[in-house]
Amino acid sequence: MNRYLKIIIYGLLVWLVPFAVSFIIYPLKAPIYPLFESILSVVIAIAAVFFSYYYLKDTSANFVSEGVITGFSWFIICILADLLIFMPASPMQMSITNYMTSIGPKYLIIPAVTIGMAYMALNKASIKIGGSL
Repeated sequence: MNRYLKIIIYGLLVWLVPFAVSFIIYPLKAPIYPLFESILSVVIAIAAVFFSYYYLKDTSANFVSEGVITGFSWFIICILADLLIFMPASPMQMSITNYMTSIGPKYLIIPAVTIGMAYMALNKASIKIGGSL
């Protein structure tokens, strides 16, 4: 599969998984808002780890740059997908200020995970090449 297509598809899936889970756990939002937010943060992290693994497993070089590019691409994809749903002209209507202070920052988990996974892949590759530590 083309690298760019893979980034876009996985990015959409990284967004879709937490979005779907948010519908399932929506009844928790009003009575236990901190639990709702915590669950979504964990789901974002799990989705980022899962898709980072599948994206990076076929990478043989430039691990860190791939992790940075992928992470920030997925971050942007998630923000743009949310903006289509949460902006005032959309069904869920939320101001940009409310969005950027409540939902948007959670997506910074994604580049943190992809970059961390990339460093791990780089370390694993260097151990294979140079021998054990």
